[in-house]
Amino acid sequence: MAGSNSNRVAVPEAKEALDKFKMEVADEIGVPLTQGYNGNLTSYQNGSVGGYMVKKMIENQEKQMSGK
Repeated sequence: MAGSNSNRVAVPEAKEALDKFKMEVADEIGVPLTQGYNGNLTSYQNGSVGGYMVKKMIENQEKQMSGK
């Protein structure tokens, strides 16, 4: 869909948990992410947070699917 926002949370009740997870990941990989505006960070820094979040979510899902 043209002009749609792809950043919408599919389950609005999960937004707070995702925000907390994002901050934990940023801290874990050393990215100085703050609540609110982060325009001072590079796209590499911001992208690394999102990429690492996806990696951790996939790892957790794989563990869950394998019964471990």
